[in-house]
Amino acid sequence: MTAFYTILLLVVANVFMILAWYGHLKLQEMNISNNWPLFAIILLSWGIALIEYCFQVPANRIGFRENGGPFSLMQLKIIQEVITLVVFIVFSLVAFKNETLQWNHLAACVCLILAVYFVFMK
Repeated sequence: MTAFYTILLLVVANVFMILAWYGHLKLQEMNISNNWPLFAIILLSWGIALIEYCFQVPANRIGFRENGGPFSLMQLKIIQEVITLVVFIVFSLVAFKNETLQWNHLAACVCLILAVYFVFMK
């Protein structure tokens, strides 16, 4: 169950991370934040990123092998990168209708999935 909770926390953390990094672009597209100064956008992103850290840090602590979790440090990082990519793809396709998923994007996803395979090899 520790692996499940770790991955679940990483997914939630990455949803907030994607919102912190790219959500302001959607606000701009919707004409909500066009006149906001850059420091206001940064503060908004920091606030969202704080929520992300509230999930990311516990995920890494409970998932790390040295703390009784099932994953090595390298495995945690590769899992997190794949989750980030999946969450980003879903976000970009849902929030930004002009973005498309192309063959080279899928090829990159396959490479990351292969990275997960290789990092778990003994």
